[in-house]
Amino acid sequence: MTPHRRRLGAWLLAGVVLAVVLTLYQADRTGVGEHAAAPSATPTAAPSGTDAPAPTATPSPSATPSPTPSPGTAEPSPSTSAPASACASPGACGFPDAGSTGPRIDLERHDTGNMSVKKDGTVIKGWDIRGSLDIYANDVTVIDSRITSTNWWGINLRPGFSGLKVLHTTITAVPGKGPDNGGVNYAVSNMGGSSIEVGWCDISVFGNALSMGQGELHDNYVHDLVAFRNQGGEWQHTDAVISGGGNKGRLILRHNTLLNSTPVDRGATAAVGLFADTGVVSSVVVDGNWLAGGAYALYGGGPGATGIQVTDNVFSTQYHPAAGAYGPVAAWNAGGAGNVWKGNRMSDGRPVTPEPTS
Repeated sequence: MTPHRRRLGAWLLAGVVLAVVLTLYQADRTGVGEHAAAPSATPTAAPSGTDAPAPTATPSPSATPSPTPSPGTAEPSPSTSAPASACASPGACGFPDAGSTGPRIDLERHDTGNMSVKKDGTVIKGWDIRGSLDIYANDVTVIDSRITSTNWWGINLRPGFSGLKVLHTTITAVPGKGPDNGGVNYAVSNMGGSSIEVGWCDISVFGNALSMGQGELHDNYVHDLVAFRNQGGEWQHTDAVISGGGNKGRLILRHNTLLNSTPVDRGATAAVGLFADTGVVSSVVVDGNWLAGGAYALYGGGPGATGIQVTDNVFSTQYHPAAGAYGPVAAWNAGGAGNVWKGNRMSDGRPVTPEPTS
């Protein structure tokens, strides 16, 4: 083989080797590039996954109001009933109404007239009473019944007796047929010195619907009080709940709907009237009620009142922009021993703060 041929063969062999090397090098580069990109896909997903929980670190709008506001803030706690602007009625806000009060069973008519009860432990259940009950006995229970009265009262507990319970009962009257110049005064009256219980009752018409110094009044619906001129020719003062002071025990008003739609020029006084008429007002709890109407929705007992706790009530604007014609509250003794005013608000969410007494 000539030198020229050997040289040509060597160059051809070198060219083949170079081509193989270049091919392997390119394949190796491509493989490395693809392998390096594969892990980078995982980190790319990781930051997006890291970003996703980020809103939990920044409070969302729904989480912002979750802490319970401190007393006196305008925004109500989510745990409390919704303001009236979000509700069509007290019942829609979780307060008692016609659907949650009154008898739960069918009733049998009893034309009792004005009946006296004198046997201890008497239970009246399922009666549709045309008349009234005058209680001269201990531990009497009226439950799942209806009373339509033309007397001074629907149910009256006499002094010296105790243990009365009035539950799931409708107590009303016939307007214009009562003894006080056609008017009727008290749906339930406690003339005794002991506590009574009135719960889940539907009460209407009576001028001073629930009248007592001590008792436990809960889950009741008091509404449609009827104005009338009394025997003295004056408009009878009307209150859903009235207490005249000098009480011998505690008066508790909890989770009631207490409405007084009577016009002010026809005797409207309060939804809750705590007055020092017969003695100092003391030891009263007004908690978690829906209050509306009256000259003022609440009278707080006056200068000497002590131990009055008014908490978490809704003062409704359904009759007056300020709950009562002249305001939500009057006669509040802020400096009285044991007096507490906390968490009360208007039905639109505004906090209610009593005006300083002069």
